[in-house]
Parts: sequence; structure tokens; C-alpha cells
Amino acid sequence: MKKTLSTELYIDAEAFPALKPEWNSLLRRSGTNTVFLSWEWQRTWWDWFGQELELRIVAIRDGAELIGLAPLYSLKDGESEIALRLVGGIDLSDYLDMIVVADGRDAAVYDALWHFLTEERSDCWDVLDLHNVPASSQTLGMLSALATTSGKVEVTSRVEEVCPVITLPATWDQYLSSLKKKQRHEIRRKIRKANREAAVDWYYVEDHTTLDSEVEDFVALHRDSGTHKRAFMDERTQGFFRAIAGEALVRGWLRLAFLVINDTKAAAMFCFVFNDSFQVYNSGYDPDLYPSLGTGIVLLSYCIRDAIERGCRTFDFLRGEEEYKYRFGAVRTEIHNLKLAKRRNSYV
Repeated sequence: MKKTLSTELYIDAEAFPALKPEWNSLLRRSGTNTVFLSWEWQRTWWDWFGQELELRIVAIRDGAELIGLAPLYSLKDGESEIALRLVGGIDLSDYLDMIVVADGRDAAVYDALWHFLTEERSDCWDVLDLHNVPASSQTLGMLSALATTSGKVEVTSRVEEVCPVITLPATWDQYLSSLKKKQRHEIRRKIRKANREAAVDWYYVEDHTTLDSEVEDFVALHRDSGTHKRAFMDERTQGFFRAIAGEALVRGWLRLAFLVINDTKAAAMFCFVFNDSFQVYNSGYDPDLYPSLGTGIVLLSYCIRDAIERGCRTFDFLRGEEEYKYRFGAVRTEIHNLKLAKRRNSYV
């Protein structure tokens, strides 16, 4: 007799302490092991942005073993439709997905999730609206196939954003050799120029006692970088940055880097190292401070070199297709928006 998986729905924030002992263990065994799906990130995002939302986390078990998580929340989309989206939102979490064990039971997990959503709790959603799903994710294919087979759900999938990624070699010299001659020369020239014309230093924040003030300095540089960044970094977002910085520093994930020119912080990068990937989450610089020294490029170069020396496999610029990322050797990867919408007058 075929063994069936069990599902459980969590509808309030007590889900996070209840699932904490198992969450990151499942994440490490999944094909989507990213900081944005860690228990720490998901819980912190919910603490800061979940007040007006309704939690809908689906846990899937094989016996007592947690083998799947669908970290969802519910909100009204327009006047009447109920949308389910992934915890982490759209703007603050670059990679989102279901968390599914990658050991051959993945198809069974997706089947169980789809059965739960369409048979047991079909009344709790009209649209399954999944944002920032990596192109490599099985979610895109498996959920689309299940929805298409049902005949009662309209499936749309589109490229939502681009995440340029560098595959790192073993040494800094090998990395430079992989670049076009002009870019290789430019990196070396800017580093030499900065060190020749000023007293240059850089560091990662490692001291918990100074972390809050360091994050404030990062926020100031971020807001100085442009009008769009100033609008993004509102009070709630600043609170989230402070909270996630503390969580990530404790766990050794945080790489909050500053470039110091003549004893003044001129550029900053808010990064993570997670699952052997160095990820540039956000950045900032003072455009009026030493504009001829290319402070942002210098700090980025130092971070790439450090990532190589620490043995990281990739250097991920995350979302945004700015041209400079490709000059540094990045290759385009995509994230998708998968939308499964119930057809009108149909029952799923």
C-alpha cells in the first residue's frame, strides 16, 4: 500500500518557533539553500512586514520527518481575490521558493502540497502568486504541470528579474585573467590610484557592540546614493536591516563592508556569505566624496578578492542587470514570477 504524506497548516507567528528546530536542516537538504529562505530571514521579515498579512505555512511530513515547507501568506489582491505569496515579499528577498527535500521525494512533496491546496483548502486562495523563484527551481515545472493537468487553473510564468552571478576561480590572478583586458586594467588602475592618492582601508564589521552604529552608517551611505534608494530605505526597512544584520552576524553570514578613505567611510556593501556564495545584497556610497577614486569599484574589487580567498564558489550580485556587473565577469541568471490563477466558475 502506497504511503501518503501528511500536511499541516500554520496560520500564525507561532509557526516560527514551532518549526525552528527543523527548518534550516530541511533547507540544507533542499535544492534552494539560500539565506532568504533561512528560518532567521523568514522570521525577521515576518516580524517587520507581516502585521497586515495572514500566515499560511504548509508543512509536509513523511512520518515525523519534515520534507517540505511552503512558506506562504495570504492577502487580498484587488477587491475580492485572495492571493497566496511567499514569505519574504517581493522587494526585500531576492530568491524565494518552496523548501523541498532533494532526495527523490520532491515530486511526492509537490503532489501533497497541490492536493492540500486544491482539495483540503481550496477555499483559501484564488491566485498562487509566487515571486522571485529561481529559473533552476523545480517549483516552476512541477507546480505548472500539476496546475495544467487539473485543467481548472490558468498558468502564467514570466522572467521577473535578472541576477548576474560570477563563477569564481581558485585565485585572484585567475579571476583577473578571465576578464577582458580593458576591465582588468581598469580594476588595477583604480586600486592603485586610490592607494596612491589617499590613505585607504577597508574592513568587515565583526563587533556586535558597534553593529547598530555601523548599520546606521551604511543606511546613510545607501540613502546618499540616489533618490530611489532614499525612497526604498524607509523607517520600517531600516528596522529590518538592523534586525537581519544582528541575526546574520551571530551566524557568521554577514559581510558588512566599508571602504575608508582618509579616515572617512566612503562606500559600503551589505553582503552575505551563505552556502559558499558571496551575495551582494545592497550597497551605498557618497557621490560627493572622492568621486575620482571610484570608491564603489575599489570596494567591490576587494570583496571579490576576499570571496575567492575564502573559497566561495560564486559571487552573486543578486537582482539588477546593471552593466558594470557584466564587466566584472558576471553571467545572467533569471528569477521568475509563477502565477496559478483559478479559472472563473471552476472548482479546484
